[in-house]
Amino acid sequence: MESSDVDLDLQRSVHAVLRELSAQAPALPSNQGMWRWSLHKKVERDPGKSPALVRILLRELEKAESEDARHVIIPLLHTLMYVLTKATGITEELHRRTYAFCTRLLTLPAPYCTIALDCAVRLKTETAVPGTLYQRLVIAEQNLTSELYPYRERVFLFVDPELVSPSVCSALLLEIEAAQGQRTPEACMRHVVSHALQAALGEACEAGVLQRKLQTSSRRALERYFHAVVAAVEQMASEPSPSREGHLQRLEEIYCSLLGPAEAARGRCGACPSGDPPPDRLLGSSLPSPLITFHLWTDEEQLWKELVLFLRPRSQCLSADLEALDLQGLLPDQALARASMLSTDSGIERDLPWGADEPPAPGSPEVERARLQRKGGIKKRVWPPDILMPGSWDGPPGLHRRTGRPSGDRELLPGVSRLHTARVLVLGDDRMLGRLARAYHSLRKRETQKFCLTPRLSLQLYYIPVLAPEKPTASRHSELGELAAFLGRADPWYESIVNTLCPAIHKLAEMPLCLDTSQTVDPFILDAITYYVRMGTQPIYFQIYAVKIFFNDLSQDPAEDIFLTELQVNIQDSKLARDSPSPRRRAVAEGPGAELSVCYQKALLSHRTREVTVSLRATGLVLKALPAGDTEVAGPTHCPPTAAPETDHTCLSISVTEVVKTSNLAGRSFSTVTNTFRSANVQIQSRDQRLLALLLDKDSCRAYRDVARFEVAPCPEPCSGAQKSKVLGLSSHQEEMERTKAKARPLLMPINTFSGIVQ
Repeated sequence: MESSDVDLDLQRSVHAVLRELSAQAPALPSNQGMWRWSLHKKVERDPGKSPALVRILLRELEKAESEDARHVIIPLLHTLMYVLTKATGITEELHRRTYAFCTRLLTLPAPYCTIALDCAVRLKTETAVPGTLYQRLVIAEQNLTSELYPYRERVFLFVDPELVSPSVCSALLLEIEAAQGQRTPEACMRHVVSHALQAALGEACEAGVLQRKLQTSSRRALERYFHAVVAAVEQMASEPSPSREGHLQRLEEIYCSLLGPAEAARGRCGACPSGDPPPDRLLGSSLPSPLITFHLWTDEEQLWKELVLFLRPRSQCLSADLEALDLQGLLPDQALARASMLSTDSGIERDLPWGADEPPAPGSPEVERARLQRKGGIKKRVWPPDILMPGSWDGPPGLHRRTGRPSGDRELLPGVSRLHTARVLVLGDDRMLGRLARAYHSLRKRETQKFCLTPRLSLQLYYIPVLAPEKPTASRHSELGELAAFLGRADPWYESIVNTLCPAIHKLAEMPLCLDTSQTVDPFILDAITYYVRMGTQPIYFQIYAVKIFFNDLSQDPAEDIFLTELQVNIQDSKLARDSPSPRRRAVAEGPGAELSVCYQKALLSHRTREVTVSLRATGLVLKALPAGDTEVAGPTHCPPTAAPETDHTCLSISVTEVVKTSNLAGRSFSTVTNTFRSANVQIQSRDQRLLALLLDKDSCRAYRDVARFEVAPCPEPCSGAQKSKVLGLSSHQEEMERTKAKARPLLMPINTFSGIVQ
């Protein structure tokens, strides 16, 4: 295919992606997300098309910048960076044009400047040292051993068999195992060596001869070349002013030692007599899929256990002091009890042996031994004041906010880097997210007490909605997919890539099983998951709400729970009031609903506290934590971002189905009307014999009955002021200040998207 035909074919594919982003209602919903995948597959099958695709994407980005079409900038930029990470043969001029474009985006508001800054930092290194992004990504994702780049990543895929059908679980497991079976450490090392040499040498590299040589190399020789390439790339990338010429010279030496001087010199002789590059040059190196482990969700403690097992093999790399702290978090609770020592003396001075009360002479061995020996006390450890919260969580509280800090490797303790990244991906509906929120709260609570994961691990949360198949007459987003719909409204690229996977996953589950792993297939779902966990780096933070439940039986202790999306309140049927001898109570019981007392703090634009108490008769309540419409995601379009009503995002939307009683000549009649108000703190109590039934996050496994009263408030970070002051050794005044600060700090759960909230 000629270059003009290649450019036209790639141009059509890019325009198809742009039309999908611009269309309000796509004609073929089943094709959504396929255009991006097919575009990357064209380049993967023919790496020689990469420079042409980079030029086309750059041209479209510059056009979007001039026309102020911001809704396509982030998707195009992610697509461009994904191509640049995998491609070889990209000229220095294309790298510099892309870098200059990213620097111009720094003047735009978030999230454009946030993503542009991250891309510019990576491009600056890639321009000076080609192949750095690919090498670091493969080493981290495949857990290859390298002292110069010791970072590790793993994708934990959690599926709850109670919420996702067994056919879907089996289909996903088989697809993951088929992809993982083709990935070995030797193949990954060959990919790293081949890609680094091709990216640096360009057309002077005989890619076909190089790959054949690597295929026939022994494991020891392959490891030697791998470590030599990694050392050359990382040492040059770590320099303040890396030299592209110096990097090229070092890799030429490795290339000559691998192929031999004669074969390497033949590759530098130039192109074929026809002027076209040889067919075996710039073959490219495929980017292997990341290490994904499949887990069936059992309980909320499973997440913490899997993360501990992920960190345990690297425990020998810790310092002695942090290792002791880490063991406190890894050991069971019963192993943490202090062992008491039995004293055999009577405590009377005259019963001591002779000479025991005489002080030893200065400089004696007893004095030196006592000076070097540690007493049986508790070593005091002082943490920084903000140690209980990850470094990327600072900022004003709210349901969601945009962050400009790349997540992952900021040091929480001096000298201890966060070398591990756990990418936790959950599949399911809103009920699964509610269970994930409970596990996340339990993990944060455990970390507050033992503190073994936070200094060493960066936790990234991802979500792919998998809902039950809907009927043609049903709405597109069912009531179990409200959070996925919110993420799709907030991030259009998430809507196009992630929210469209649900039909494809069900289609995969319906396909017959293919046990022949020798055939090469293009797993669309696995590729989409890989793209999401690699490029989805911008989190949206969701407020977790705590609910305290008081039961009608006073002998039963109050229960405490949390919810993420919704709390539904229903009225239980009361037989006691209906069978009561009092006519007044029977009349009240025969009417619909129950008498409720609602006390809440009204949300005001001035952020002042105003408590309101009302009594009403209602048939039910729904407390929702998610905004309902598009206007609540980013504020009105005619207002600047600073004028958006943020109070709408930081409180619950409470809908009350109130009973209205009317009396006329025909008798009494009842009607219902739904009233909605906003509040972050609410207390609701039943004033008559009827009790309440609570349902958290639409999950029937998290239901409470016979409830007389409950309280809802934003869930604080699970640390108390007393614990913090005890650790830090504060005075009483400072202790009170720290306790107040700890109470005001909310617990937010991040879910990664491609851009965060797009204004």
